[in-house]
Amino acid sequence: MKRQAEVVVIGGGVIGTSIAYHLARAGVRDVVLVERDELAAGSTSKAAGGVRAQFSDGLNVHLGARSLEAFERFEEDTGYDIGLHRIGYLFLLSRPEDVASFEAGVRLQNSLDVPSRLIDPAEARRLSPLISTEGLLAAAYSPDDGHCTPEAVVHGYASAARAHGATIMRHTDVTGIETYGDTITAVLTTLGRIDTNTVICAAGAWSKGIGAMVGVDLPVQPLRRQIAVTEPVPGLPPALPMTIDFTTSLYFHSEGPGLLVGMSDPDERPGFATDTHDRWIPRLTEAMQHRAPGLLELRRTGGWAGLYENTPDHNALIGEATSVSRFLYATGFSGHGFLQGPAVGEVVRDLYLGHVPFVDVSPLSAGRFAADAPRPEVNLV
Repeated sequence: MKRQAEVVVIGGGVIGTSIAYHLARAGVRDVVLVERDELAAGSTSKAAGGVRAQFSDGLNVHLGARSLEAFERFEEDTGYDIGLHRIGYLFLLSRPEDVASFEAGVRLQNSLDVPSRLIDPAEARRLSPLISTEGLLAAAYSPDDGHCTPEAVVHGYASAARAHGATIMRHTDVTGIETYGDTITAVLTTLGRIDTNTVICAAGAWSKGIGAMVGVDLPVQPLRRQIAVTEPVPGLPPALPMTIDFTTSLYFHSEGPGLLVGMSDPDERPGFATDTHDRWIPRLTEAMQHRAPGLLELRRTGGWAGLYENTPDHNALIGEATSVSRFLYATGFSGHGFLQGPAVGEVVRDLYLGHVPFVDVSPLSAGRFAADAPRPEVNLV
């Protein structure tokens, strides 16, 4: 049990372990990460594993592209194989307004050196032969995107953070944060008190409660999302891209010899429930029937449910509180936290050290909502 820390990071998912790694590697002494369960046990282990830079918000393009670079060299940096497959993301577009939106997105992405492009339905089907092109107007594709294994990324960062001197405390709940005036003095846990003057909240769907401990409003709302895994698919193309029907949010990518399949459920209500149910299956079936009818023939062999950490504009909260010293946060990623984890670790390290990050994240401050300055992200899954 550590009794003192220079920095306490709350949350043992990809964001928290990335932050701990980047701080420890930069020479910050006595970095302590506190996780209430096992590492990656929250949203990270339930993620689909997609990694991309195809976003409508330039900040997200920067964070995604920087993270793709880090995922590419991850094994070299940490010694961990994360099963990275750079097979691309393919967004299928069947509404004129979505085509126009993605055209603008591609222009933005290209200006930031992301090699995305709009393609016609015939090329989309060549890339992803399981789809139907009925009603399809166009698709957006970037070959640099792909997917990898979320748990491997977390354990790689955790191992490397320990090697640089960080301490990781599992099965340790944070029960409170002590302050003296407007200054943090300690983090209270189920294993005891840790004296510190800096807390970094990377608690994902549980961040609102952590922020409340120091009077900081982190508007994060948990929402269950489900994923299904299928039996092996004969003749599955080895370079099948992550394929997303943007109209319905149906998506799939290779998972071993089978497929990982998911989509959003508009009937789902906010909450911390992570049990699985079949109420979403009729809507999933309808989406498959229209866009990928071959999926209907596949038997489900497994699946799981996890939590999105949504904010009102579906964009992240990254910054440092002004009302208490020093409380930093990186949360509310609304479904794209895993893919931005490496870059966010860099950014938070620099915010802590007082350095200028590679990209200005001030527009993602939690205070943007009080200032009526939301920053919506359009390319959501």
